[in-house]
Amino acid sequence: MADRFRAFCKDEILTYAYLLLYIALSSGQIFFNKWVLSSKEINFPYPLGLTLLHMVFSSVLCFMLTKVLKIMKVEEGMTPDIYATSVVPIGAMFAMTLWLGNTAYLYISVAFAQMLKAIMPVAVFVLGVAAGLEIMSCRMLLIMSVISFGVLVASYGEIDINWVGVVYQMGGVVGEALRLIFMEIFVKRKGLKLNPISVMYYVSPCRYTDSVICALCLLIPWIFLEKPKMEAHGSWNFPPFVLLLNCLCTFALNLSVFLVITHTSALTIRVAGVVKDWVVVLLSALLFADTKLTVINLFGYGVAIAGVAAYNNHKLKKEASRASVDDSEAKINESELAESEPLVASSASSK
Repeated sequence: MADRFRAFCKDEILTYAYLLLYIALSSGQIFFNKWVLSSKEINFPYPLGLTLLHMVFSSVLCFMLTKVLKIMKVEEGMTPDIYATSVVPIGAMFAMTLWLGNTAYLYISVAFAQMLKAIMPVAVFVLGVAAGLEIMSCRMLLIMSVISFGVLVASYGEIDINWVGVVYQMGGVVGEALRLIFMEIFVKRKGLKLNPISVMYYVSPCRYTDSVICALCLLIPWIFLEKPKMEAHGSWNFPPFVLLLNCLCTFALNLSVFLVITHTSALTIRVAGVVKDWVVVLLSALLFADTKLTVINLFGYGVAIAGVAAYNNHKLKKEASRASVDDSEAKINESELAESEPLVASSASSK
């Protein structure tokens, strides 16, 4: 009994440690990117180039860990056809999300960017309905209306709103919504029996092949959009230590996401995400001069988060009911198989 209690306490402490690590790294990386992109001292207003550096660094580091040092185990089993039609589009959408989201920091505050991200469930649901993955209902329509109303109120309360930044941020939201839709199609329509951990493994930037895909998707627009600007600007001041630290933080964040998924439930991850968003919104008001929160901001964001919580609760109940149906079907199949085996044996013995 004592050993079980100690093991339980150890698991609980480890879980909370992973959650705190994820919240700290996720919040810190957002602030770090904002500082690098907008700071006059660093003078590196190239979000596409910064994101490309992140992916190249992750590709090299993952290759060293998996292929050279063989510290991380690489699982096999993904066919080239499924990888090309499922994982590649997911990687492309992930690259687009990072690019547009980082670009938004040049025009709007971190807090306002987080408030706009609350519209994510609406984008996912609308695209899901269009793809035939979601069904429109009165309850979901009410939840989407609450979220949309909250985001609109938060936007109305923004003092210095920049519509260019809003467009970039909403583009990042659409990219992330498409990535989630592709992930659901990846599981449901490709005939794959993968648990969430396996799905995250195949689409995670922690695998060097996925980092390479993201890097290639970013390289082409970088050549045409930012490379000429960087060459025209001449030499740019970017300390190598800051560059290395920023890339390391990005890789550590991707790794922490994978650790949280493997040690917690879907509900815990969603709650941790909401906590992280509030931490980012409140701390950004203290760290950045361009962030000025108003009562209308906070009220609208609170309404939107309430809608997000209702959406998460609805999705979790739906997933739980789906899992119970799958378990019952599996048990029925096992019982039918068990009943059929004696009949086969008896018929064979009668011959």
